[in-house]
Amino acid sequence: MKYLIVGSGGREHAIAWRLLNDGSSKEVYAAPGNGGILPNNRIDIKVNDFEGIARFSLENKIDLVVIGPEVPLVDGLTDFLNSKGIRCFGPSKEAAMIEGSKLFAKKIMKTSNVPAAAHWDFTGKEPLIEFIKKQDKFPIVIKLDGLAAGKGVGIPQNTDEALLFINENVKKDTRVFVEEFLKGEEASVLAISDGVTVIPLVAAQDHKRVYDGDRGPNTGGMGAYAPAPIVTTERMKYIKDKILQPVIDTMRKEGIPFKGILYAGLMIDEDKITVLEFNARFGDPETQVILPLLDVKLGDMLNSAVDSTLDKFHIKFKDKHAMTVVVASKGYPGDYDKDKVITGFDKISDKIMVFHAGTEFKDKNIVTNGGRVLSITSIGNSLNEARQNIYDEIDKIKFEGSFYRKDIGYRALT
Repeated sequence: MKYLIVGSGGREHAIAWRLLNDGSSKEVYAAPGNGGILPNNRIDIKVNDFEGIARFSLENKIDLVVIGPEVPLVDGLTDFLNSKGIRCFGPSKEAAMIEGSKLFAKKIMKTSNVPAAAHWDFTGKEPLIEFIKKQDKFPIVIKLDGLAAGKGVGIPQNTDEALLFINENVKKDTRVFVEEFLKGEEASVLAISDGVTVIPLVAAQDHKRVYDGDRGPNTGGMGAYAPAPIVTTERMKYIKDKILQPVIDTMRKEGIPFKGILYAGLMIDEDKITVLEFNARFGDPETQVILPLLDVKLGDMLNSAVDSTLDKFHIKFKDKHAMTVVVASKGYPGDYDKDKVITGFDKISDKIMVFHAGTEFKDKNIVTNGGRVLSITSIGNSLNEARQNIYDEIDKIKFEGSFYRKDIGYRALT
């Protein structure tokens, strides 16, 4: 089969790598891809160029388009490709609103009787500021309603911090809500669904804050590991039966069946499991630790979802552990420079996999082209082994201004 992966990040590189290395395919393209994907397999088509993606797919007889990022999903790329007779993995525009609108997700959760944090809705600054000034219990959580690349959430510790976040992020017509702050440990459970059946993948845990000790602003993710020990077998059964399946059932009953990856961001506090958010696609960097552990062909899994045959699909994962550490550009998640030459790829051992994210091939060099530049990944017989493999070798790869967190996985190892 021929595959086209839409996107340019570490997630898309990991999907392409998996399809090529597990026997799913000998022909995988990426649009637009990044510096880690061979030039002959990169297609110079932007993720919002729906006509270009369709034209390439038809001309090259692509068997399945796999959409990585959330924006083209929310903008309706799946619907557009399907209208052209092109098979596509990813939810419809309506179904993707479970990520595209947090308020829509809250409605689905309420209908599904899924445990979620209490929240209060607002439009614009003035009513929100009035509400904030009356609060005497902090921290609280402030969330922008739409897509924000993982950065549309503030967790202010006091009134001043809340007002700063609002003034920087909320406009007159911004839809936003305040949510109660939940204590516990976060986990990510990604599941694949064909609109009826839902199958959880191995649980992961990512690190959103930019600095060690979970300090600093939120990012798109600075590292991840799997499996996450906080998600026990018993808890996973609860998550499947009481969260994932009810949501899939509700969306089907409402005429918006969800086909694709349903990603549940969860807060776990002893026996209490609460949904923080849903996403409508593979997570990044969670994909970089989930796919190396998959013990079936990724292509078979994706096609089973598209063909509505997941009830006959048997998923398996290796009895191993995986970790990834993101190497970022100085200044991320704020402003950062690009075009820094990256060296050292030839110095790492076969214990390490490097998934490119913000990279580009320019003037015979791999250079930086984003905030999150590389995902340095390893698998091991234990999480500690995978971690040691990475931190033993990560400094062999260098570029000006690079930095990374040195404590990825600490929750599972302490």
